[in-house]
Amino acid sequence: MALSEHERQLLAEMEAAFAQEDPRLVSTLTGNARTRQGSRVLIGIVGLLLGMAILFGGLVSKLIAVGLFGFVVALTGAFLIITNVRFGRGGKQGVPKNKKAKWSDRLEHRWDRRNNES
Repeated sequence: MALSEHERQLLAEMEAAFAQEDPRLVSTLTGNARTRQGSRVLIGIVGLLLGMAILFGGLVSKLIAVGLFGFVVALTGAFLIITNVRFGRGGKQGVPKNKKAKWSDRLEHRWDRRNNES
């Protein structure tokens, strides 16, 4: 359902006021999520490899503290990779298969469903 000219004008005014009130939040919300997600995965891969190298260095030098530090770095890298990689989420009509769908995905689906019923 298309917006009327008056609704478009009101929406544009609200967006301008919001951008003027909190420009940092607007830039955060309009940023490219894929780029941020991809950079986090890349940082995770580098952290994982670096952590493993430190871990093995600690094993070779027989320093427990260095080995533990390497393990923590590798674990952090693995965590970044796992939390930022999407594995085949998709179901019927854009509804994610898993029950823990993002809040925004559920909200968008409800919005689309409401607009299609009208």
